[in-house]
This record gives sequence, C-alpha cells and structure tokens, in this order.
Amino acid sequence: MKVTDCCVGCGQCVPFCPQNTITVFVRAVIGDRCTQCLLCIKYCPVGAIMEDME
Repeated sequence: MKVTDCCVGCGQCVPFCPQNTITVFVRAVIGDRCTQCLLCIKYCPVGAIMEDME
C-alpha cells in the first residue's frame, strides 16, 4: 500500500486495519504486516491510500 501526500493524518483508516499495522504521525504509515486487504483504501476519507502495484 502507498500513502500519498494527500494524507491529512486523520487516522480514520487505523481502526479498520485487521493486522493493526497502520500508525499515524504526520501522515499514515503502513507497516510490513499489511496483507493488502484494501480496507484502509475504502475508509480513507480523502483517498490518500493507493494500492502499490510494484
């Protein structure tokens, strides 16, 4: 997963991560345990999280 510069650091994605791997400082940071479930994308109110195609 990739967090873009559009992230406002609101943290609304955090409670929806089943792996509990998202932390928020200035903006969201997605950790190594991410399973690409896409829930963070669904619940991001500003569309700042994208699927990393690499």
